[in-house]
Amino acid sequence: MNSFKVHEDINLYITKDKFYLESKSSSAVLIIDRISELLSIQNDTKSIPTSCTWKVIYGLLGSVPLLAGSYLIVATGREHVGHIAGHSIWRLTNFELIPYLRSTLHLNQQQLEDNQAYVTMVEQVLNTPNFYFSYTYDLSHTMQRLHETDPTFLNQSLLERADQRFIWNKYLLSSFYDPVYHKFCLPLIHGFVSINICTINAASFSWSIISRRSIYRAGTRWFKRGIDKNANVGNFVETEQIVEYEGDRYSFVQLRGSVPLFWGQTPNLLYKPPIQITEEDQELAKQVCAKHLESLTLMYGKVVLIDLIDHKGMEEKLQLDFENTVKSLNFSSVHYEPFDFHKECRHMRWDRLSILVDRVANDQDEMGYFLLMRDGSLASLQEGVFRTNCIDCLDRTNVVQSILARRSLINVLKKLGVLQPLQTTEDYPNFEYLFKQVWADNADYISIQYSGTGALKTDFTRTGKRTRVGMLYDGINSLTRYYKNNFSDGFRQDAIDLFLGNCKVKYPLKVERGWRYVTMPSVLLVAFAMFVACATLPSEHSSESLLFLLFWGCMVATTSAAILRHGTEFVDVPRLTTST
Repeated sequence: MNSFKVHEDINLYITKDKFYLESKSSSAVLIIDRISELLSIQNDTKSIPTSCTWKVIYGLLGSVPLLAGSYLIVATGREHVGHIAGHSIWRLTNFELIPYLRSTLHLNQQQLEDNQAYVTMVEQVLNTPNFYFSYTYDLSHTMQRLHETDPTFLNQSLLERADQRFIWNKYLLSSFYDPVYHKFCLPLIHGFVSINICTINAASFSWSIISRRSIYRAGTRWFKRGIDKNANVGNFVETEQIVEYEGDRYSFVQLRGSVPLFWGQTPNLLYKPPIQITEEDQELAKQVCAKHLESLTLMYGKVVLIDLIDHKGMEEKLQLDFENTVKSLNFSSVHYEPFDFHKECRHMRWDRLSILVDRVANDQDEMGYFLLMRDGSLASLQEGVFRTNCIDCLDRTNVVQSILARRSLINVLKKLGVLQPLQTTEDYPNFEYLFKQVWADNADYISIQYSGTGALKTDFTRTGKRTRVGMLYDGINSLTRYYKNNFSDGFRQDAIDLFLGNCKVKYPLKVERGWRYVTMPSVLLVAFAMFVACATLPSEHSSESLLFLLFWGCMVATTSAAILRHGTEFVDVPRLTTST
C-alpha cells in the first residue's frame, strides 16, 4: 500500500497568471496556468516567484467549470479519524474554491447571480457530512478486494486503482487525468467512517465501520429512486465492518440500495407521494434488474436480497413486482428474503427481528467473512453479501444491517479468542454502548446525505428498544424531511449532479413559474388571516360575522385543496438537465 503516496502537505502559491502547488515532502511542483488551464510538473522550486500570496493546503480536490470560468478546489482543513491497517484516515473539514480568472467583468448581473448559485451548489455538496480520504490507503476498496489484487495494482496511483463507484470527486479530477499529476490528487469517498480502539477481556483491538456511497444514481430521496438503464440504483451504499487484532484483520461487507426496478415518487406536497411503477416496458425492467444482480454476484458472490418493504398498502405492488421479477430470473446465486418489517415489529415488538436473523443465519454462515491472519495466511473469504432495502434504504435497513453486523462480529471475536465461546458483546456494556452509538451514527449520516435529516428508529439502534421519546424525535425528523424534500431538494439534486458531472451549467438558471405559484399561496394567506380575524375579533358573534367566518373558512379549504391538486407546481424541482 505504500508504493504510492499522495503528497500530504502542499504549499499553494497564487500569482496573477498561475497556481503553483509545491509538495513539502519532495521537490515536485504542479503548475496550473490560470488563463489556458495547461498543466505542467517541475522538479525544482526555483520557478515559484518570490513575491506572491501563499497558503498551506492538504490536497487537490479538482476543478469545476462554472459560468465565470473554472474554479480550483483545494482541501484547507482536515481531522484525523484514526488508523486502518496502519494508515492514517482523515475527514475533510474545510475547503476553498479559487477562481482561475481574477475578474468577473465579462458577466452581466444575471450571470453573476447564476454563477454564485453554482458556486453555492458545489459548496453545499462539500459541506454535506462527511467526506473522507487517506494519503496512503485506498478507502474505496474493501480489505478483501485489496488483498486479492496483483502487484501491478499497487504501482498505480490511488486515483487510478480506486473503485470508481465511490470516488465523489472523480469528475472534478478529470482535468488531471494524466498519472503524472496524481500525487497531488486527493480522492474522496462520501459516507461514514468510525474507527475505535476497544478492550474486551483485556484484549485491545480496533473496530471500524466504513460506509461508501456510490456516485452512480446519487441524489436526493424523491428524485433518485429505483434503477436506471445502466443498472445503477438509488442510494447504493457499501458498508464494511473491520476488526484489527494483533496483526489479524477481519472484514464483513453489506450493501444497501433501492429496489432495482423502474419506479419513483414525484414530490407533490403530500406527505407520502404515491409510488409510480413504470409499466410500459416490463421486459426492459427485467433485463436491467438482471444486469444489476449479475454485477453484484460477479463482485461479491452470492447475494441475499433482504426486502423490508410492506406487504400491503402503498408498498404492496412494489414488493410483489420485486419478488416476481427475482423469481422469474431464477438466479441460483441470488436468494430473495422478504420480511414485512412494520407488520412483524408492530406495537414496538422489535424482538421479532430475531425471526429474520434466524431465517438468514445459514446464508450468513455460508458467505462467511474475510479474515487474514497475522502470519499472512488467509483463514477465510467472504463469498456472499446481504443486500438490504426498504423504501428509502435508511431506517429499517440500518436496523437490520446492525443486527447482522453484530452477529458476524461476535463470531469473529470468538474465533480470535477475544470472546469466550459462551460470551457475546452484550456481556460488555461499554463496548455494547459504543457499538450501538456507532451504528446509529452511521444511520444518521447516510440519512442526512440522502433525505436531509437524521434517520428514524435510531432509538432502537442506540438503546436496543423502541421508546416514546424516540418516536417523538422520529416525528420531528419526518416533518423536517417533508419540508426539505418538497421545498429544497430540487436545488440539492442539481448540486449533486453538477458536482458529479452529470450535467453542465446553463444560463439562465431561473425557471419561470406558472400563475398558480404566486396567486394561490397569496389567496390562502389572505383567506387564513381573514378567517382568524373573523374568529377572534368580534366580542359577540352575529349572524353576519358567522357568515364571514364560514366564507373565509371555505376559501381556506378550497384554496388548500387546489394547491394540493396542483402540488407538483409548488415543489422545488431540479433545473439542470442531466446527461445520464
